[in-house]
Amino acid sequence: MTVFGVVELRQLTCPGEVGGDLRQEIVDCWAEVANAGGAVLATEFPPLPVTARDVAPVVDGLVGRLHPGHGRLLVATVGGTLAGWLILRREPHPLGAHCGTVNHVQTSPRHRGQGIGAALMHRVRDIARDDMRLERLSLSARGGVGLEDFYRKVGWVEVGRWPGALRIAPGDDRDAILMSLAL
Repeated sequence: MTVFGVVELRQLTCPGEVGGDLRQEIVDCWAEVANAGGAVLATEFPPLPVTARDVAPVVDGLVGRLHPGHGRLLVATVGGTLAGWLILRREPHPLGAHCGTVNHVQTSPRHRGQGIGAALMHRVRDIARDDMRLERLSLSARGGVGLEDFYRKVGWVEVGRWPGALRIAPGDDRDAILMSLAL
């Protein structure tokens, strides 16, 4: 892992903490990652390519659900510029309230290979355990692009697959890889 510049990690727990500039950087990052083939498409998006206009309402929805007890945004910046981000959510049902889910893990294509994704994944573990008092995390990754190898390297374990659960395009069905991390 090689980091070019100092990575600053910051968690945001309320919608008001996400200013207009950061919101726009997240929107632009998501559109760039999706259009570069990243496995971060949302069901609300139209077919690729997507624009900032397509992504903005989805980001606004994520930001609107931030709350210290059950939803956080973790951002990584390098030199004051967004390098990556993710969402951490507590499971809402009382039977799963000790668990959380990590979604939308993204690294800007300009910052790939610099350890940003690993830094985000290590920090989200600490936030989940220490700040939110969670005991286990889960995530689902798209098969066929090697994401499970990345998550294994940062401590996650594959616990199952849903064969063909993700239809990327006609004739291109991928597994949903279920990953877990005990805290």
